[in-house]
Amino acid sequence: MRFHVPVFIFIFCLFFSVLETKAQSKPTLPEKVTSQNNELNEVVIKRDASLVKYSANGTIDVNVANTLLSTSSSVNELLSRVPNVIITEGQISVLGKGEAIIYLNGILINYERFAAIPVSQISKIEVISNPSSKYDAEGKAVINIITKKNIESGIMGTASQQVTVSEFAGASTNTLLDFNYAKGKFSFITNYGLQLGKGRELLYTTRTRPNPEDYMRSQLTTDWKRQFNNYSNFGLGLQYTFSDKNYISLAYSGNIQDLGGVVLSRNSIENNAGNSFYTTDIAKNDVLLNQFINLNYNAITDRKGSSLFIGTQHSNYNGTVRDFIDENSFIDELNKEKYLKNNVDNRINIISIQADYLKKINKNSKLETGVKFSNATILSGSDFLISDSKNEGFGLDDQLSSNFKYVEKINAAYFNFGSSLGEKFNFSVGARAEWTNYDLYTTANGIQQFKKNYGNIFPNVLLNMDISDDWKVHASYVSRITRPRYQALNPFVIYQDPFTTIEGNPNLLPEKVHAFEIGTLYKKFDFKIGYTYKTDPISGAALRGDKPNSYILRSLNLDREHSFFTSISKTFTKNWWNSTNTISMNLTKSIDDFYGYALGPVKPQIYLYSNNTFTIPNLFKIQLLAWYLGNKSYGLGSDNSRSTVTLGIERNFFKDALKLNFTANDIFHDFMVSGDYNVGQTEIYYHRTYTTNYFRLIATYSFGNSKKATYKKTEIEQTENNRAR
Repeated sequence: MRFHVPVFIFIFCLFFSVLETKAQSKPTLPEKVTSQNNELNEVVIKRDASLVKYSANGTIDVNVANTLLSTSSSVNELLSRVPNVIITEGQISVLGKGEAIIYLNGILINYERFAAIPVSQISKIEVISNPSSKYDAEGKAVINIITKKNIESGIMGTASQQVTVSEFAGASTNTLLDFNYAKGKFSFITNYGLQLGKGRELLYTTRTRPNPEDYMRSQLTTDWKRQFNNYSNFGLGLQYTFSDKNYISLAYSGNIQDLGGVVLSRNSIENNAGNSFYTTDIAKNDVLLNQFINLNYNAITDRKGSSLFIGTQHSNYNGTVRDFIDENSFIDELNKEKYLKNNVDNRINIISIQADYLKKINKNSKLETGVKFSNATILSGSDFLISDSKNEGFGLDDQLSSNFKYVEKINAAYFNFGSSLGEKFNFSVGARAEWTNYDLYTTANGIQQFKKNYGNIFPNVLLNMDISDDWKVHASYVSRITRPRYQALNPFVIYQDPFTTIEGNPNLLPEKVHAFEIGTLYKKFDFKIGYTYKTDPISGAALRGDKPNSYILRSLNLDREHSFFTSISKTFTKNWWNSTNTISMNLTKSIDDFYGYALGPVKPQIYLYSNNTFTIPNLFKIQLLAWYLGNKSYGLGSDNSRSTVTLGIERNFFKDALKLNFTANDIFHDFMVSGDYNVGQTEIYYHRTYTTNYFRLIATYSFGNSKKATYKKTEIEQTENNRAR
């Protein structure tokens, strides 16, 4: 029953979009009447830009400014509202493609840098489902976040205050400040955001071994009650424009995550020996400081528009964990209590240097080439101290404690050539070569050390044909790689309770992908169909530990995976109504021959999306977003459906200087991630609830005395946004 509301909304919007298409096909008025209407030039009807713009190569551009998306409190929440983008447990994926890598204005960033981006500065988002060799081979798709560009001289700024109330989690506030200044050849931008308050996440898990000889049933509830002591992001940037053909920019940004609160874990275990009950209360004291420095140079090198980009980026992450754990066990009516201190220090440094050159050979042909070097060093130390007393007698637990060091170097070079054959056919062909060298050292489970070098070449082909002005067709082949996340390789222990830990897997292999797609763009309808084949796909599961009732949540490699998808989208704009609608089907089959998964059915998954803005002239805007992701069975397990409905109303005051927005997000609280799988004779069910059901009030005030600049800067970023990183 949960999906009825989103399905109804989608069908309603799709029905009217078809009517609108038919209405556009009606004969136009006679020329005489049309000219008479044109004389009424004092009547001006404003029309908002469409939320989504589809490209012939399968890329979609999603407008953020002045839409419901701009009311998001974080970029993570923003992307969860973008069509065809799915976020599950921190993983960002594009439907039918898989996990995406994130770019900021054409520069590759990681999740920590991504979390520091202020939503108020985002102009639009590009979802690139068929990335060329210009992009890093990491990730099956690319999401490029494009921030607003200051093309005016003088002062501009905004101040925004968000107040969020959730029955599930409590209240939180988010204060956002942006300031831009430009004069002559200099421009300066700065921002600051501060989030305070509460958040929550609730996970219910059952683990059952039905075999009578090894019977066990565990019912585990974990409740993360987070306290945002100081969640802030900050940044400043300086740009000097030498001329309309070249400029240099320097940017510094970062974010602080000071997290408090508690994690409450309750685990009831029934087995052949009897019943037992365990409680674990973790007092959180986690602080993370991320800092980023970018220095970029851009230049137009000839009259044809050839361009050169040289950039360097340094990222630094420093994290500390000082958690105090109070643990109780009730076995045979006997109570036993112990205390743990978990002290973790993390440090990550990443340096990358790159150069990209675009040569425009003629009007229809261009050659792109570039090189990149990156070096990542990760250091981590985790100490667990255990005592039977709350205040004294703590000793080091060698089994839970460990040190970790990981050094990774990647050298990359690419080329991409694009040209046209006649007026109706164009193509792009390219390849990217990457050489990876890494050295991993850990003391977890004894001293382990891994060294490896490997090289890969990733070709790609994109073909486009314009059958007519209204009908365009494309076909593509893309090969990609997904390397394990740094923390997924780190086998240090994240403690949940005596029988549940999260640990990395230093034996993880990179996942390789081959993706094929055929698509057509007919008028305002976008249709795609594709197939993706993966080797060593990265997944995760709860595997049995050394103790009889213990389980380790760990990333792992499956054998292979086949995935088919098809999608059709329609967007339209009327004077008072903008609407974007998508319906997709995805069929996935995962295969494993090592971990003992129980085989199950393979069933297709349906995805529906509808985003609508209704404008009441001189009064307000009403924004309605609904999406539904259906049940999924992929051969090794099943995921249950989830959906969301979000409603917002917005009004401007004082000549648009003040904007008020009220949003009710996930009104029916149906965004819950749940499913089941059977691995190693254990049946596992999970159900995770997030703080998605809330009411939010936003007040945004814009100020300044800006005016149009006397010069127009060449938009080199239009080339940068598609560069290899």
